[in-house]
Amino acid sequence: MAGDTKMNELGTFLKTRRGELTPRDAGLPEGSGTRRVVGLRREEVAQLASISPDYYTRIEQGRIKVSAPVLNTLAEVLQMDDDQRRYLVSLAGKPSNRAPRRTVQKVQPQLRRLLGDLMATPAIVMGRRMDILAWNDLAAAMMVDFGKIPQKHRNYVRILFTDPVMRALYADWESVAQTAVAQLRMEAAKYPDDPRLSSLVGELSVQDSQFSQWWAGRTVKSLTIGTKTLNHATVGELVLDWDTLVEAHDAEQQLVVWTAPPESATHEALRFLASGAAGETTEQEEGRTTGSG
Repeated sequence: MAGDTKMNELGTFLKTRRGELTPRDAGLPEGSGTRRVVGLRREEVAQLASISPDYYTRIEQGRIKVSAPVLNTLAEVLQMDDDQRRYLVSLAGKPSNRAPRRTVQKVQPQLRRLLGDLMATPAIVMGRRMDILAWNDLAAAMMVDFGKIPQKHRNYVRILFTDPVMRALYADWESVAQTAVAQLRMEAAKYPDDPRLSSLVGELSVQDSQFSQWWAGRTVKSLTIGTKTLNHATVGELVLDWDTLVEAHDAEQQLVVWTAPPESATHEALRFLASGAAGETTEQEEGRTTGSG
């Protein structure tokens, strides 16, 4: 059941977080002798949170629901950042609906028109599980031709780990990939029993040891803003700021855009890429017209 899955993950998440803190980090005496556990003991977390060790043990074992005040206290004790707090609250919330039972996500015509109008701005629309729902020509020219990827495999994290072009594209692929895994785990908190997401995680865990390691680390991060450096095969280095905008019709769809300051080398490179992408689109449309005669 979704509720049980979330409670078990909440306990595992707390265990992972306390394993990252030393007594010194938490302001406790380290004591003498060899410690049998990495990080804080359950008893130490309970002491710092002013709850009984038995109560905290049952939380980690997924046997009881946790109140908001206790959650807040545990987040303070385990020194969680904002993303970790959001993840913790999501796990402790009401069981979510199974995503696959819901209607298929569709990109609104207005948003598709916006993508097409962003001639010099690469942009994609991401949905649940970080699936890629739509993109413009420049995004395909900058990254990979998403149209050539089967729809069932059109997932940003999957492409990032399995496509050699994507691995070569990012100057710091490892950092980008770790962040993507952390963002995917935030998605998993919303739909813990989503079989498509479970299948994706299982597939990548078997195929890639780094994915398996990072997924087990339970690092979490929201999809917000940032800067990435790309080594593009045609135009060279691109230093891009990226931002995410939530679609009003469906809050589970996010428009991701990449921009660069005007007159910068990256901005000029994007304009060059855009002119090439527009030319390819025109040729394809002419070919379709000729072929349909």
